[in-house]
Amino acid sequence: MEKKTSELQIEQFMKRCRENQLKVTPQRLAIYRELAENREHPSADRVYRSIVRTNPTISFDTVNRTLLTFAEIGVIDTVESHSSVRRFDTDHEPHHHLHCIQCGSIIDFYDSSLDALPLPKAAESSKFKVLGRRVVISGICENCRKPAQKN
Repeated sequence: MEKKTSELQIEQFMKRCRENQLKVTPQRLAIYRELAENREHPSADRVYRSIVRTNPTISFDTVNRTLLTFAEIGVIDTVESHSSVRRFDTDHEPHHHLHCIQCGSIIDFYDSSLDALPLPKAAESSKFKVLGRRVVISGICENCRKPAQKN
Protein backbone atom coordinates (compact mmCIF):
# COMPACT_ATOMS: atom_id res chain seq x y z
CA MET A 1 0.00 0.00 0.00
CA GLU A 2 1.42 3.37 -0.97
CA LYS A 3 1.00 6.68 0.80
CA LYS A 4 1.45 10.31 -0.11
CA THR A 5 4.54 12.00 1.24
CA SER A 6 3.47 14.77 3.59
CA GLU A 7 4.86 18.27 3.24
CA LEU A 8 6.09 18.02 6.84
CA GLN A 9 8.02 14.87 5.95
CA ILE A 10 9.59 16.66 2.97
CA GLU A 11 10.48 19.67 5.13
CA GLN A 12 12.16 17.38 7.68
CA PHE A 13 14.03 15.64 4.88
CA MET A 14 15.30 18.95 3.48
CA LYS A 15 16.28 20.20 6.94
CA ARG A 16 18.27 17.01 7.66
CA CYS A 17 20.04 17.30 4.31
CA ARG A 18 21.01 20.92 4.96
CA GLU A 19 22.22 20.09 8.48
CA ASN A 20 24.57 17.60 6.83
CA GLN A 21 25.73 20.02 4.10
CA LEU A 22 23.91 17.98 1.46
CA LYS A 23 22.25 19.98 -1.31
CA VAL A 24 18.58 19.23 -1.94
CA THR A 25 18.66 18.58 -5.67
CA PRO A 26 15.65 17.62 -7.80
CA GLN A 27 17.13 14.12 -8.17
CA ARG A 28 17.58 13.66 -4.42
CA LEU A 29 14.09 14.95 -3.76
CA ALA A 30 12.63 12.59 -6.38
CA ILE A 31 14.51 9.62 -4.88
CA TYR A 32 13.31 10.48 -1.37
CA ARG A 33 9.70 10.95 -2.51
CA GLU A 34 9.74 7.62 -4.32
CA LEU A 35 11.07 5.85 -1.26
CA ALA A 36 8.75 7.64 1.18
CA GLU A 37 5.66 6.81 -0.87
CA ASN A 38 6.53 3.12 -1.07
CA ARG A 39 5.63 1.06 2.02
CA GLU A 40 7.25 -2.12 0.68
CA HIS A 41 10.80 -1.33 1.84
CA PRO A 42 12.18 -1.22 -1.69
CA SER A 43 15.69 -2.04 -2.83
CA ALA A 44 17.86 0.45 -4.72
CA ASP A 45 17.00 -1.40 -7.93
CA ARG A 46 13.27 -1.06 -7.32
CA VAL A 47 13.62 2.67 -6.56
CA TYR A 48 15.73 3.09 -9.70
CA ARG A 49 13.27 1.23 -11.96
CA SER A 50 10.45 3.41 -10.70
CA ILE A 51 12.26 6.73 -10.78
CA VAL A 52 13.91 6.31 -14.21
CA ARG A 53 10.44 6.55 -15.79
CA THR A 54 10.18 10.23 -14.82
CA ASN A 55 13.94 10.94 -14.64
CA PRO A 56 15.37 9.10 -17.67
CA THR A 57 18.88 10.53 -17.28
CA ILE A 58 19.38 9.25 -13.74
CA SER A 59 21.72 6.30 -13.31
CA PHE A 60 21.40 3.31 -11.01
CA ASP A 61 24.69 4.31 -9.39
CA THR A 62 23.27 7.75 -8.53
CA VAL A 63 20.18 6.20 -6.96
CA ASN A 64 22.21 3.66 -5.00
CA ARG A 65 24.78 6.19 -3.73
CA THR A 66 22.01 8.64 -2.83
CA LEU A 67 20.15 6.01 -0.79
CA LEU A 68 23.36 5.08 1.05
CA THR A 69 24.02 8.77 1.75
CA PHE A 70 20.47 9.19 3.04
CA ALA A 71 21.03 6.24 5.39
CA GLU A 72 24.33 7.72 6.60
CA ILE A 73 22.69 11.03 7.57
CA GLY A 74 19.70 9.31 9.19
CA VAL A 75 17.01 10.32 6.68
CA ILE A 76 16.19 6.67 5.99
CA ASP A 77 16.99 3.34 7.58
CA THR A 78 18.58 0.30 6.02
CA VAL A 79 16.28 -2.62 6.70
CA GLU A 80 17.39 -6.13 7.51
CA SER A 81 16.68 -8.57 4.68
CA HIS A 82 16.86 -12.33 4.15
CA SER A 83 18.64 -11.81 0.85
CA SER A 84 21.85 -9.97 0.14
CA VAL A 85 19.83 -7.07 -1.31
CA ARG A 86 19.79 -3.96 0.87
CA ARG A 87 16.28 -2.57 1.51
CA PHE A 88 15.26 0.88 2.75
CA ASP A 89 12.62 2.43 5.03
CA THR A 90 11.62 6.04 5.72
CA ASP A 91 9.44 5.25 8.75
CA HIS A 92 11.33 6.41 11.85
CA GLU A 93 8.43 5.71 14.23
CA PRO A 94 9.01 2.71 16.49
CA HIS A 95 7.86 -0.33 14.58
CA HIS A 96 8.80 -3.91 13.87
CA HIS A 97 8.94 -6.16 10.82
CA LEU A 98 7.42 -9.41 9.64
CA HIS A 99 9.67 -11.01 6.99
CA CYS A 100 8.37 -13.56 4.53
CA ILE A 101 11.14 -16.06 3.87
CA GLN A 102 9.55 -17.14 0.58
CA CYS A 103 8.78 -13.92 -1.30
CA GLY A 104 10.96 -11.54 0.71
CA SER A 105 8.19 -9.12 1.63
CA ILE A 106 8.69 -6.98 4.71
CA ILE A 107 5.55 -5.94 6.56
CA ASP A 108 5.51 -3.24 9.24
CA PHE A 109 3.69 -3.82 12.50
CA TYR A 110 3.40 -1.77 15.66
CA ASP A 111 3.41 -3.14 19.20
CA SER A 112 4.24 -0.91 22.15
CA SER A 113 4.95 -3.92 24.38
CA LEU A 114 7.85 -4.85 22.09
CA ASP A 115 9.09 -1.25 22.16
CA ALA A 116 9.39 -1.57 25.94
CA LEU A 117 11.37 -4.83 26.05
CA PRO A 118 14.22 -4.54 28.54
CA LEU A 119 17.69 -4.45 27.04
CA PRO A 120 19.91 -7.48 27.59
CA LYS A 121 22.89 -6.89 29.86
CA ALA A 122 25.31 -7.17 26.92
CA ALA A 123 23.58 -4.23 25.19
CA GLU A 124 23.78 -2.07 28.30
CA SER A 125 27.57 -2.04 28.41
CA SER A 126 29.52 1.16 28.01
CA LYS A 127 31.06 -0.32 24.86
CA PHE A 128 27.76 -0.19 22.96
CA LYS A 129 25.35 2.73 22.53
CA VAL A 130 21.81 1.59 21.71
CA LEU A 131 20.17 3.84 19.10
CA GLY A 132 17.01 1.87 18.45
CA ARG A 133 15.19 -1.42 18.77
CA ARG A 134 13.42 -3.48 16.18
CA VAL A 135 11.98 -6.97 16.45
CA VAL A 136 12.04 -9.04 13.26
CA ILE A 137 9.74 -12.02 12.97
CA SER A 138 10.37 -14.46 10.13
CA GLY A 139 7.66 -16.58 8.61
CA ILE A 140 5.52 -17.08 5.53
CA CYS A 141 3.08 -14.35 4.48
CA GLU A 142 -0.58 -14.84 3.68
CA ASN A 143 -0.05 -14.66 -0.09
CA CYS A 144 2.65 -17.35 -0.03
CA ARG A 145 0.52 -19.61 2.20
CA LYS A 146 -2.42 -19.53 -0.23
CA PRO A 147 -2.62 -22.72 -2.27
CA ALA A 148 -1.79 -22.22 -5.93
CA GLN A 149 -4.98 -21.15 -7.66
CA LYS A 150 -6.16 -23.52 -10.38
CA ASN A 151 -6.95 -22.14 -13.85
